Amino acid sequence: MTETLSQSQKRTRSEFERQLHRLEQDSLRMGALVENSFLLAHAALFERDLESATRIDAQDRQIDQIYRQIETDCIELITLQSPVARDIRLLSAVMQLIRDIERIGDYAENLGEIAIKLFPYPPSPYLGELEVMSNRCRAMLAMSLEALANLDENIGLQIKAKDDAVDYDYQHIYNLLAHQKCFGEQTEPVMLMVLAIHHLERMADHATNVGLRVAYIVTGKLG
Repeated sequence: MTETLSQSQKRTRSEFERQLHRLEQDSLRMGALVENSFLLAHAALFERDLESATRIDAQDRQIDQIYRQIETDCIELITLQSPVARDIRLLSAVMQLIRDIERIGDYAENLGEIAIKLFPYPPSPYLGELEVMSNRCRAMLAMSLEALANLDENIGLQIKAKDDAVDYDYQHIYNLLAHQKCFGEQTEPVMLMVLAIHHLERMADHATNVGLRVAYIVTGKLG
């Protein structure tokens, strides 16, 4: 039996939607790995667990591999499947948000390296403040992945409001470090702490971006 044009279009659309679903699943798998990298970095920093720090690098390579595959798949869908405007919006937003997720993974790896360099020194007097900031950022990442999994624009938009607390943490800890007395002491731990709050602040920004991009996918409106 000869396939009608309508049947062909439906079959093409069905295949396209299956590929979109696979992209969504791959993005969430990548997000879960990034979330675990952040957990390992957190353990390395605040539990002085250097084994956790050494596990991040191999996981980051896996994250990068998934990221490149998703990006390639998105480009192929755009160029080969002739998607409608709504689909192009979704695919372009996915390409942007997986970049944000991948960058969070990179910063988690950087935090693991900082933990290794801090290990020989006595714990910073402001490690508790840093842990509070890290927990806020981890919660924001979890929210962004929940928003992505459920395509929930409300959760996505709520993340932006939580970024203010992280910005406050950054400024507060920076001021504490800037006034820390280092006479006759090593300055490297202070510089490493400054780098740590910078990385956490950027991780929060990227989590915020993921939430906003999810809202854009759902509503078509820029946050």
